[in-house]
Amino acid sequence: MKIGRNDPCWCKSGKKYKQCHESSDEKLAMMKKHGAEVPAKKLIKTPAQLEGIRKAGVVNTAALDLVAEKICAGMSTEDINVLVHNFIIDNGGIPACLDYCGFPKSICTSVNNVICHGIPDANEILKDGDIINVDITTILDGYYADASRMFCIGEISEEAKKLVAVTKEAVDLSLKEVKAWARLGDIGEVISKHVYANGYTVLRDIGGHGVGNDFHEDPYVCHIGTRGTGMVLMPGMVFTIEPMVNMGKEAFFQDAKNGWTIYTKDGSLSAQWEYTIAVTEDGYEILTH
Repeated sequence: MKIGRNDPCWCKSGKKYKQCHESSDEKLAMMKKHGAEVPAKKLIKTPAQLEGIRKAGVVNTAALDLVAEKICAGMSTEDINVLVHNFIIDNGGIPACLDYCGFPKSICTSVNNVICHGIPDANEILKDGDIINVDITTILDGYYADASRMFCIGEISEEAKKLVAVTKEAVDLSLKEVKAWARLGDIGEVISKHVYANGYTVLRDIGGHGVGNDFHEDPYVCHIGTRGTGMVLMPGMVFTIEPMVNMGKEAFFQDAKNGWTIYTKDGSLSAQWEYTIAVTEDGYEILTH
């Protein structure tokens, strides 16, 4: 049924449709007519949903801050898992990774040549020179927030320092592309250009995703792209930006035994930073990082 101009807006803002989404819906319809991929209304979070995701993000960011405070050589990756699991539970949340499609732990810990989905292990002890990505997703009151950070253990090589820094720079540069009426391809282009300019590669087949009402939602956020292509960005969309950058080639393989852990095929180091962001009327909001 067609919504009337004086009816409450479908986004549940409390405003009349003509004061809220009428003009943007008309613009989207025109863009779609000319071949653009436009977001479904279910991808636009309501104000209440955004607030729920924001609160989950506060706990998620605090969990990563706790890891930053405690992580050190001699810890096992299982020690980190227990630390984060207890923190999230103590703050009223649920670790989203635990039992997700059979994943056995509450977080992912990806060390050195592990690209993503590393499984915490009491026998995996961090040592000076390691780099590790800790990936945490928190559910709070039914809402999801997802982020990861790189941590450098002791003195690491200059090559590893550069990899970690360039990966974060790529994410931060891409944030400037997050705004209403931009395209997902704008994000991918900026990230891939920065990564390639520094002599690294970025994964095409594993990327970011919508998040908030569920762990993984549309759209898929590829970190290789072309400006002016991909889904149109609209205020209320929430997704992760999380490039996985390899020092060597892009090729990877999955651990055949655990069915989860992804490694660089050539054994080179890999780094990743992940933010959950919301598109706003005037740019973006980082919900957890």
